[in-house]
Amino acid sequence: MTNLPRAAVIGNPISHSLSPKLHTYWLNRYGLDGEYTALKVTEDELEETLRAMPAQGFIGANVTLPHKVSVMHFADQITDRATLIGAANTLTFKEDGRIFADNTDGYGFIANLRQGAPHWDPKAGSAAIFGAGGAARAIIVALADAGVPEIIISNRTRPKAEALRADFGARITVVDWVQADKALQDANTVINTTSLGMVGAQDFKVSLDNLSKDAVVTDIVYNPLRTPFLDDAQEKGCTTVDGLGMLLHQGVPGFERWFGQRPEVDEATRRAVLA
Repeated sequence: MTNLPRAAVIGNPISHSLSPKLHTYWLNRYGLDGEYTALKVTEDELEETLRAMPAQGFIGANVTLPHKVSVMHFADQITDRATLIGAANTLTFKEDGRIFADNTDGYGFIANLRQGAPHWDPKAGSAAIFGAGGAARAIIVALADAGVPEIIISNRTRPKAEALRADFGARITVVDWVQADKALQDANTVINTTSLGMVGAQDFKVSLDNLSKDAVVTDIVYNPLRTPFLDDAQEKGCTTVDGLGMLLHQGVPGFERWFGQRPEVDEATRRAVLA
């Protein structure tokens, strides 16, 4: 077994993950000892894998679908933001084998927006979110922390959006999917958290006619990098931010925790991950 500090991304499926490319690039860039791998782990194998990882030299792990909620059951310590979101994407293994769970998705989302749209002012108006899954939960928490006054959610199945309003309170407004374009009126920030527009998925078909040219528009999909949703928003004069940066920025806190170096997300990082 290697003596190098090890980290991994765990999920199922996992072959599509860009995390190994990202973290290996950072290890090489900063001349650090360590290795980062991808582990395909089924739901049945999850607890056994997590318990075994510290003894195998693992100091941490990123968690992707479908395990972000399940890993919470096996964590010994959970950050407030992971508890609020109800999911974890970053694990740190203590020397005594205890598991520390955090969620850095919201951090990655905000850092990506601030980098891609430096003029963005979260307090300048409402945010419209399409979708009501795990990513939407993390983004709602992050937007609320940043001071967004109202968050309007539209989801293809309304009960999931209503559940978010029940969890996060009066700042949330729910709009039916058939009227999703109404969520865009006065929206300062617009976010697609659905898989619509992703390679192999259905197109995003909500009309953007009500979109203000002053809005900042982002899509958490990064395959393709430029989704039709972002292209349409750009045609309307909006500042658009692609989804790759969220993936890159959410990896920063874990890498720093595990390997002791805060990595930079810049154009060289993007090129390395896309290569």
